[in-house]
Amino acid sequence: MNRRTLRLHAAIGCLVVSLVVCSLQSARSQETKASAEELQLLVPESVASTQEQMRPYVERIEHSPAKIEMLPIPGGSFTMGTDASEAGRKDDEGPVHEVQVGPFWMAKFEVTWDAYDVWMSDLDVFYRDVNKVQATKRDELADEFQKSQPTKPYTDMTFGMGKHGYPAICMTQHAARTFCKWLSRKTGRYYRLPTEAEWEYACRAGTKDAYSFGSDPAELENYAWFLDNAGEGYHKVGLKKPNPWGLHDMHGNVAEWVLDQHLPEGFPADLPKENPLLVPKTLYPRVVRGGGWNQDAQALRSGSREGSTEDWIAQDPQSPVSIWYLTDALHVGFRIVRPLNEPTEEEKNKFWEYSEPIQKERAVPLER
Repeated sequence: MNRRTLRLHAAIGCLVVSLVVCSLQSARSQETKASAEELQLLVPESVASTQEQMRPYVERIEHSPAKIEMLPIPGGSFTMGTDASEAGRKDDEGPVHEVQVGPFWMAKFEVTWDAYDVWMSDLDVFYRDVNKVQATKRDELADEFQKSQPTKPYTDMTFGMGKHGYPAICMTQHAARTFCKWLSRKTGRYYRLPTEAEWEYACRAGTKDAYSFGSDPAELENYAWFLDNAGEGYHKVGLKKPNPWGLHDMHGNVAEWVLDQHLPEGFPADLPKENPLLVPKTLYPRVVRGGGWNQDAQALRSGSREGSTEDWIAQDPQSPVSIWYLTDALHVGFRIVRPLNEPTEEEKNKFWEYSEPIQKERAVPLER
């Protein structure tokens, strides 16, 4: 065999090796892409790496007709709390202090029964079973926070006020947190309750008055359902005017859970100025914001705060009482946020998703 032939064979061999390597790399790339797609439901509008790229998007809950509309909220700074001169101000609304929050998406509306019931009643699991739809990887991961969670409610948790299109109510903060964990697994995007700072920042939407539309309570009926106009219960979300950033029902309809502990004496002096969160260390009181359908105008102010109490579960017939439901908090619901910059798992476990005491289900759960 002459030198030319040897060189030709060597060249062919190198070409074959290169093709094999490229083929393997391509296969691995396809596997990685497939794996990523398995873990995250494709919603092109939800993709952003900078604040400027953030767009509104719709999060649809697979195997159900439910959806949650998300709006981008730009990061920025604001003065949190209320001035001592504001009418109706309470001691827990101060001292006023400067706060910086990062960009995030926030639900345009309060979480409705349409979405909440998918988790609470396993509606997507039922759909898969009946229609013989194979569970996705996301479904399998979400099951950890769904099957047997929560336990079966002991009564109609709408209390006859309406379901389709109406805000979900009467859940504990633990239940709202668990819904967020389930939704995060279900979609592949990280959702949680807002911090108190994020909530007030989004509610004010750049304003400094008592309400996001000004300081005249006479205008409140155009923006909120509350004691003067709600009648016997809550109303469908989105029927009133939004705030300047497009968020509906930030004032009234239902008060909304945030992540923070409530201190009756006001905001602690040692809270960080950037993305503050007072991690809960006791079950009561924890903060709800915005006021509800059965509360007066002062409770709906942008800076008004309310702490949860054991009275909210006074009529619970179970022993021990449920960690999922509040029999006497018919004015309490929640909305969700998604931060642009997702924290690490360690940061979630130690800060964003941490609270004490750890909530544990009764030894023998109720049948579903």
